[in-house]
Amino acid sequence: MRKNTFRRAAFKVAAAALACAAAFATFASTAAHANNIIVLNSGEATLSLIDDKTYEVVGTVPTGKEPHHLFPTPDNTSLIVANSVSNNLLFVDPKTGKPQRWVENVEDPYQLGFSPDRKWFVTTGLRLDRLDIYNYAGGSNITLAKRLPLSAMPSHLAFTNDSHIVFVSLQVSGEIAAVDLPTQKVLWKMKVGSAPAGLWLTPGDKYLLVGMTGADYVAVVDWRNQKIVKTIQVGKAAHNFRSLADGRHVLVSSRVANVISIIDEETLEKTGEISGLMPGPDDMELTADKRYLWVTFRFAKHIGLIDMQTKKLIKTIAVGRSPHGIYFYDRAPVTAPNGA
Repeated sequence: MRKNTFRRAAFKVAAAALACAAAFATFASTAAHANNIIVLNSGEATLSLIDDKTYEVVGTVPTGKEPHHLFPTPDNTSLIVANSVSNNLLFVDPKTGKPQRWVENVEDPYQLGFSPDRKWFVTTGLRLDRLDIYNYAGGSNITLAKRLPLSAMPSHLAFTNDSHIVFVSLQVSGEIAAVDLPTQKVLWKMKVGSAPAGLWLTPGDKYLLVGMTGADYVAVVDWRNQKIVKTIQVGKAAHNFRSLADGRHVLVSSRVANVISIIDEETLEKTGEISGLMPGPDDMELTADKRYLWVTFRFAKHIGLIDMQTKKLIKTIAVGRSPHGIYFYDRAPVTAPNGA
């Protein structure tokens, strides 16, 4: 038994070493640009590197299986790619996409994030119905604090400003859960609707916005009283959020309607819409000057560039199958001024 365990461990280490070597070799064969756009191709176990000046794909780097989401380390020296089926994390340079190192034995990391106080690193196990909470000590130093059963299909995350609570959407059960980070216990669950996904806290942590992928609205949750106070009609399959970095507006993508809606966080009204998009708009990133919005088209093997002055799609770029997470170094802040 011990011999088999040792063999499995040795195989995993060897596989990780080979994957790392392959990633470095692939990257070395491409021109290293100073600031690449990094796109995860979930269906191909790769990431695409796109030159932010020419808008051309300049490289494709192997990752683990099913890389869905990515997140920068708090010091912004690394970008973490979560490989959900390979059960590991790939750290890359956030500017170039160059592989840095692997962290193994992180089981089913689908969505990931750091608490605002940098003490906690959290991953959702979409496949394993679990929330994994890690103590974070900087760099790639994470140690497991708690594996918390949480069904069904925990998906997206949002942290309160004080780092006490992480909210988790549960896609199959149609609920959101509130988890206390210091004690690693579920505080409560509440029903919100069909297939909740993206989560967003409005300034001051006043309301929790929930994108309803199984419907056509955003639920506005008074989370302190565990009550839905309003629904905001958007496109069908409301999914993910991205701040407009103005302290007042947030974007929400709708993967079936193929639109991106603009929501006023104070009035809780839809104030605009970006249409004419390719199928499956999902993750979004905003340039530092707030002029352009990059978006992945999950069902079209493309990403796109939207001019935020005209609200028009002006450029599309072919990437790999099922593009999901997107990131680039020179971007507008994701959070509102108060850190919400």
